[in-house]
Amino acid sequence: MTTPLAVRYTAARTLTTGPAETAAPGPGEVELAPAYVGICGTDLHIFHGDMDARVKTPAVIGHEMSGRVVRVGPGVEGFAPGDPVTVMPLRWDGTCPACLRGHRHVCQNLDFIGIDSPGAMQQRWTVPASTLVRLPESLPLDRAALVEPTAVAVHDIGRAGVRDGDRVVVVGAGPVGMLIALVAGAAGGDVRIVEPNANRRRLAEQLGLRTWDPSADSADGDVLERVRDWTGDAGADVAFEVSGAEAGVQTAVDVLAVRGRLCLVAIHPRPRPVNLHRFFWRELTLIGARLYDREDFETAVRLVAEGTVPAEQLISRVVPLADALGAFQSLEAGHDVKVLVDCTDSSSEGSA
Repeated sequence: MTTPLAVRYTAARTLTTGPAETAAPGPGEVELAPAYVGICGTDLHIFHGDMDARVKTPAVIGHEMSGRVVRVGPGVEGFAPGDPVTVMPLRWDGTCPACLRGHRHVCQNLDFIGIDSPGAMQQRWTVPASTLVRLPESLPLDRAALVEPTAVAVHDIGRAGVRDGDRVVVVGAGPVGMLIALVAGAAGGDVRIVEPNANRRRLAEQLGLRTWDPSADSADGDVLERVRDWTGDAGADVAFEVSGAEAGVQTAVDVLAVRGRLCLVAIHPRPRPVNLHRFFWRELTLIGARLYDREDFETAVRLVAEGTVPAEQLISRVVPLADALGAFQSLEAGHDVKVLVDCTDSSSEGSA
């Protein structure tokens, strides 16, 4: 191939395309050829400049990916050139209190690859072999790019303890919200999604999910009344807050039954008012859920490969590497759900 390219974040709302930095993989490392990279909400936060205190520019970002092994470094076993893989983009120190208690995925000094260190939006990428997760050859690589966000959903369902027969409310039908709803349904939950955006509701319904429009002038506007009718006035067993909005927090708290569980998934940029009296009165539980572990990733690979997560229906568009800027702009305008950057295609080569 010609000189490998990379997309770099250089300043708020600015991406540039230029040569990737390539070097032979060192001991314990593997060089990959990323095929597809998904753009997620965190990438949009970076793009807006909201994470400049953390992201060192110029930065190659992106962590939802699929690709193939190109070269393996000394001491790497079990992987060979051509193997299809994805990456669990976490590097922990193994020595902090969280790691020593077995919670490495929330290491107190965590390197989230693609945020704290170079990510996948490039045509050659070197990572520790320990981060690789093998993909089945039968799984198309574009669909496999959704394994990472599916692993988020798997972890969230595990943290919330969703059981067969649980009534589950998901507040927010972005990509992760829809994935949570799908995984919760696979776990036996009876799921409803609360989402004001008509396009997102339409896609969720095409996936076989049931939705409510919380808009005041809609037939579903009184969500609490809907929940009472649905549950016989009991309330939902589990709610997932995935909207990132103040109103979403209120809804997620208010729909819960006695001893219901609220799983906080969205990243809220500022503190939100929370009805603590409701927590006291109903003995509610608030659960934080962040990232995933290897078992979550392996479960996610299976769910995507078997079609429980219909990844192809969640992918709105696929764009060439050098058209990444337009993809970010389209996502922030709300026109798409999940956009993939095709790192094998640089047909619009130039500044992005």
